[in-house]
Amino acid sequence: MVAAWCDPEESALQQIDAFIREAHKAGWATSITYVEYAAAVLHNGCGRYEAALEAAERSREHHPAGGFGSVLSELVEAATRTGERELAETVNTELRQRTRVGTNWARGLQARADALLSDGDAAEAQYRESIERLGLTIHRPHLARSHLVYGEWLRRQKRRVDARTELRSAHELFSSMGAAAFTERARRELLATGERARRRVDETRGNLTPQEAQIARLAADGYTNPEIGAQLFLSPRTVEYHLRKVYPKLGISSRRQLRTAVGSI
Repeated sequence: MVAAWCDPEESALQQIDAFIREAHKAGWATSITYVEYAAAVLHNGCGRYEAALEAAERSREHHPAGGFGSVLSELVEAATRTGERELAETVNTELRQRTRVGTNWARGLQARADALLSDGDAAEAQYRESIERLGLTIHRPHLARSHLVYGEWLRRQKRRVDARTELRSAHELFSSMGAAAFTERARRELLATGERARRRVDETRGNLTPQEAQIARLAADGYTNPEIGAQLFLSPRTVEYHLRKVYPKLGISSRRQLRTAVGSI
């Protein structure tokens, strides 16, 4: 899940695919459920809703109860984005059974799912309820996602000024927690409102430690993690750990973007 939220897309997909292969070999059905859920999160973050829909469906197939609440929430978003309204409504009914316990987290997820399937004043009230309830919890990533989908909805209602407020909140939250894919999705939406969201390079470049800056420069020059580790007397795993911290600080999501990003470090 950390990889799905924070790692560069290519790296996260490699980890997810490798684990799914091993889980199938070992017969770990429950593990497949959660890893496919992670894949659905990643794909929704990247805006690849058809892939998110497929991953969420595979997660449900391996869950004894037909899917836990969080994956159903992912499925509702993916289904609404791909025009599968009937499926989204069916899944939302299932989600409502999971969220009836009444915690703010559960009801915040439910309100967001309901909003995705609503229009007009009803949708707006549900988006606001989702943000209010999730704001009372520790689940900051889901709070950010509610700001994001509300902002997306507002933009499509041609309420650009209101949309910017929500999308700025989403972008700041995602960026602060290093959620690479969702940060980029929020940035694209802000651009569509006519506002430019910086990739945080200017803001965070100075926050790199000397070791992070050195690792970033070497990686930008094409050195592999083992080669960087050999030069700096670090393990490849430690090098990768530092790079994962570097990417969000530079406002990038992949190793390929390092050469441009480190130019003025």
